[in-house]
This record gives sequence, C-alpha cells and structure tokens, in this order.
Amino acid sequence: MHHLPLSLLLLVFSVNAIIVPFKVRFSNGAPHTSLNRRTPTLISNIGNAQYVSNITLGGVTVPVLLDTGSSDLWSAFPEDQPSITDLDESVSLSYAVGKVTGAVAVTTLSFDGFKVDNQAFLHVTDTSSFTSDLESQGYYGLIGLGPNSGSAIAKKIKKDPRGDTTLSHIFEAHNETDNYISFLLTRKGDPSETSMQGQLTISEIVPGFENITSMPQMDVDKVNRLLKADQHWQILTDKDTGIIGPDGQPLKVDSIVPGCPDGQLVAVIDSGFTFSQVPRDISDQIYGRVKGAYYDTNQEFWMIPCQQSLNITFSFGGKSYPVHPLDTVDDNFNQVDSTGQKVCIGSFQPITSAFSMLGHYDMILGMSFLRNAYTLLNFGNWIDSSSKTQEHPFIQLASITNVDQAHADFVKVRLGGIDTSGAAQYQLLPVDQMKRSPVSDEEKKKKYQEMILSRWPYIFVGKSKKQGNSKLGGLFKRNRSENGGGNRALEETEVGFHSQKGDSENSKYHPLSDSNNLSMQDLHRTNTDHSQRSFPPPPSYPNNPYPQGYHDGSTYSLQGNAADGYPQSTYVMNPHAMDSVASVHMQRQPQPHDFSGGYSGNEFAAR
Repeated sequence: MHHLPLSLLLLVFSVNAIIVPFKVRFSNGAPHTSLNRRTPTLISNIGNAQYVSNITLGGVTVPVLLDTGSSDLWSAFPEDQPSITDLDESVSLSYAVGKVTGAVAVTTLSFDGFKVDNQAFLHVTDTSSFTSDLESQGYYGLIGLGPNSGSAIAKKIKKDPRGDTTLSHIFEAHNETDNYISFLLTRKGDPSETSMQGQLTISEIVPGFENITSMPQMDVDKVNRLLKADQHWQILTDKDTGIIGPDGQPLKVDSIVPGCPDGQLVAVIDSGFTFSQVPRDISDQIYGRVKGAYYDTNQEFWMIPCQQSLNITFSFGGKSYPVHPLDTVDDNFNQVDSTGQKVCIGSFQPITSAFSMLGHYDMILGMSFLRNAYTLLNFGNWIDSSSKTQEHPFIQLASITNVDQAHADFVKVRLGGIDTSGAAQYQLLPVDQMKRSPVSDEEKKKKYQEMILSRWPYIFVGKSKKQGNSKLGGLFKRNRSENGGGNRALEETEVGFHSQKGDSENSKYHPLSDSNNLSMQDLHRTNTDHSQRSFPPPPSYPNNPYPQGYHDGSTYSLQGNAADGYPQSTYVMNPHAMDSVASVHMQRQPQPHDFSGGYSGNEFAAR
C-alpha cells in the first residue's frame, strides 16, 4: 500500500505468535480460518467522523470503515491488486449520496489475527458513483459487523457458505472462542485522552477493561422474522429513566415501535453514525432550552453556542452512561451563524421517520454516544454452531466517561480554562419557554407512512391490537433477563409466519414482493377488509426507504477543522447500508466549497 496517511500506516503491525490450527466444520471449498494469539486491532480516528481499521484481502492491506449497522464487506483497490476468484455475480449497495456496485469475489482475508480462506466480498472497481476520490477519504472500503441475516452478498449467493459474513466465518470455525467483538473509540481534542488508543477485538477483552464482563447482558431486541434482514444491534432503554436531560431530570419518551413497553425506547448501537439520531422531541428537550440555540431548518440540526456545557445520560440495564459534553455539542466542523459567529452542532439530531419506516427502532446511538462506552457485542445464537449452546445475542456496555473529568476537559477546551459554565447566559430556559424544532409537511407524511407500514406484518397475520406488555395480537412476548438487571428482547412466539409459503430456509416468504399480499397492497385503498380509511400509497421500502422527492438532489456539506488536527476539507454526510441502518459517516471531498454560513443543502440526497 502506497501513499497512506501516517495514522493508517501505524495500523499495519506484525504479531509474533504461533499459528494454532483448528478443526474446520465446512465441506471442501468452504471457508476455513486459522488463529493467531493476538494483540487488539488498532482503530484510527479520522476527525471524530470516521473510525477505520486495516484488513488484508488477497495479500493487499486496505483501510476500511468499521460499521456495526451493516453486514457486508466491500473494497476497492486503487493500487495493488489482490489475488481473487470472481464468482460471476454482481451486487449493488445503494447509499443516500451514491452507491457501490461490484463483482462478488472470494479471497483469503486476514482481520484481527484471524485468517479466513474463501471469504466472499464485493470487489469494487469504480467508486465514482460513491465518491469522487475514495483514497482521499482515508479508507478503501467498509466492513459490516452486523448479523449474517443483513448481508446482501449472502442473499446473492445463498447456499454457498463463502457468502457468510467475516465474523460468521470466524465464529463458526472456532468453537472454543466466544462469539463476541468489542471496540473502544477515541475522542480527538480531548486533553485527558492523549494516551488512549482506539481498539477492536474478536473474542477477547481490551486489556484494562475486564470489568465489562460484569456489566448487564442486555438482550438484543429482535425484529419480526418477516423482516429479519433489518435486524440490528438494538436494545431497550431503562423504563422512565432511559435518558436524563441537561437539567438532571428524566426526559419524556414515546416509542414508535409496536409493543415497546411504556417509558422505554428501542436504541440501535451503530458505529457508523457520526451523529446520533434520536426522536425529535428528545432532541428538542436536550437543546431547546439553551439560550441562543436555534434549529436550522435547511440543515435539520440544532445549532448551539460552543461554550454551552450540556450533560445528558443514557441508562441501560440499570447502569448509567453519561455523555461527555464535548460529544453532546460538537465543534469539529467550523460552523458559523448568519453574523459569522462560530456555533456548534447538537450531535443528537432529530431522526426522520424514513430511517425506521417499519418502526423497528426509535433512535440510533452512533459515535457521539459510543465514545463514552466500551462496547461488547455478543452474537449468541445468530451464529450457526451445533457444537455449543448459544444464548440470545446481547450487548454489554462499560461507561468510560467520568463526569468530573469530562467537565474539566470541557472547561479547558471550550472555556479557555476558566469555568464560566455557571454564568447566567448558560442557565437553561424554563420548561415552558423551551423551543421546538418545526416539523415539515414532508416529515408529517413520512411519520404517517411509518405508522401504517410498521403495522403491516401484524395486519398480515390478522392481528392488530396491543395486549398488555406484548407485541400486537400476542405475536411477540417479553421475557425478563435473569442476569444483571438486563432486558430481554421482544421475542417472537411461534405463530406460523411462514405457513403460507412453507417453513424451510429455502422457502422464506417476502410479503413486499408478493403480488397476492393484500395486507400491503390494500392499505391505501378504501372499503377493503383491511381498512375503511384512505391511506397514501406506501413507499417502496425496504428496497428504497427514500421515495422520490424526499430531500431531492442535495447533501450536507461540512467543513473540516484544521486547528485541532481535523481533516482540512469539505465533508459530506453519507448514510451507509441503506438496506439496514443508514450509517452516517463524514466523507472528505477534495473540491473546494463556498461556506458563507455553515452547511449547504439538505441532509440526504435522493437515492
């Protein structure tokens, strides 16, 4: 690899270890892996906007984005070409500001000390539809760290075990290891993190963070099996105290997820989102009482005085996870208001209904949250392993933000070392003076469509009522975890979801593609058995959650911050993995851009 930034070159390191062979359960030609005793894989932080690690494909080492919100692996190779075998299949992965299309190929992969033979990935040769200059972004591809059910490559070459995700291959081949990954993300510009290094591990704990094993095991909230391709790393907040606002009081919450218990929200853990996405009312409660704050309707951000310290806390499994005030109010992108005064971005943005058109989750906790916790993701029974008993997939979080130290950091970085955070100008407005962000007609339309579409699986099976603490019509039941106060997922009961099309893996029923499925087609018709109301035609979700006309032809542009070592270039918000969670990264664009007053354009381009 040539011309890589120094920060990425530092990721290429050797591990002196004995290679231990393991028995492989695959048939001839299927993937198999070998294992080194490893040191953690280092994670490079690019301007608090992207987190990158190295993998090796076919003998060529490439930096890739780490994305827990998707499941596929793709890479381009601008210079050295890997040794690969083309499978004569193509896949296109669409994103809000572009797409990548390539050939499905297999090769030998090395990642975090593991070696996988015959790993399928998307070999991309032309990235112009994704970005004008991929190399300038600091990465050449993306590795999805989500469940196998979300992989487009696995669907394309189904019945071929080579199509399984990298992590599935590693876990299936190593029955003696636990099926988990963990990661630690750093914060640029934090004076107390000068010696901390971002790290990722597979089946190992980052040294010094062993206490995570004693944290609550929070079971993943499972989606309706009809829609399991949209399964993510999602968990429930604590009841009534899931989010503590800047005034120290719990925020009022209202879930859009059918069957979610009152007082709780479903949160996706996604390392691909630069800014977390939360319900609009939550974002308003965090930022709407700040003096001088305003909501920019063009860019759909709260803009906040950079000297405003805001402390919020999330609660999961009975544990509290405070967010560093440097993360709650972000100053990485040189924003200015109409007078030329520097302002900062509220990094817990209002989510739009288009992100969760089927009502799977309420919010997406991205980098602005994940920098505050050491995260462990256990795949459990998502991994097909007949040799050992697997439990529910679960998440463990260990808080790494000390509130007192975080305040001292904020005073040093934002207030010039003099603590004026108690001044009158930084006191929150009374609740009855809280400002609200406006809801556009387009968003109202999307919210209505979400309300309808999120219920179609239950209409499909003839169920439409909530029953106590259950999913609609009793399709799902809630169990409580026996360990550590964690919360069990919304689990499916056996109600015969596949009975109309058969129960085997090879006869899955996909109702959106079935022309005879009146439960979907008739929602917008009048005088049917399904509804007596006139509904708007649903968008073509999940294949296209952004219908034509939604934020047409524009993207967010952000300017880098040179003062603190952030990339000195224009950024464009890029939602990744639109067939799963739209993971948002900031992509550097080499062309100059005129920034007369902050961002330009709307958040997403039409797909």
